Amino acid sequence: MEIQHSPLKDCFVLKPRIFKDHRGTFYETFNQNLFKEVSGKEIDFVQDNQSTSTRGVLRGLHFQTGEMAQSKLVRVIRGKVLDVVVDIRKGSKTFGQHFSIILDDKEQLQLFVPKGFAHGFITLSEKSIFSYKCDNFYNKASEGGILYNDATLALDWHLPKEDFIISEKDLELPSFLDITG
Repeated sequence: MEIQHSPLKDCFVLKPRIFKDHRGTFYETFNQNLFKEVSGKEIDFVQDNQSTSTRGVLRGLHFQTGEMAQSKLVRVIRGKVLDVVVDIRKGSKTFGQHFSIILDDKEQLQLFVPKGFAHGFITLSEKSIFSYKCDNFYNKASEGGILYNDATLALDWHLPKEDFIISEKDLELPSFLDITG
């Protein structure tokens, strides 16, 4: 496994070494020792989540606050998504910056999203199965979010807006400036 720095501080791309033969494939999805060696962070994942989506489903941008903030390791089990993160840590040298990456079932890249980042994705394939490993438990009272089409962030979601499928809850999220002051 190779762990690469992204343009955002503390956010990493994990690239597995995939072994293929006539039976199929095998690869390591996470190695805590290697992750700590490269990132300097010791992560203890306590909750795994999985979602399924159809083309155009946009989920996000979400985050957890306070003591319930979560770091996540995300990947696509099936399909293809555009994954987007935004650094919302005041005082961070990459505060307000965003990074996007294609995650799919071919390359099997993963993205480590640290605490203090908003996260979202849109499904680009006909269907996707998306997996999240979290280092803290979900807490409804600690959830927050940023509107997907926030003017300050000006995110490119790679699909025409008329193809978006967004929950009512996500359509009512505040702007970046509203949550960061």
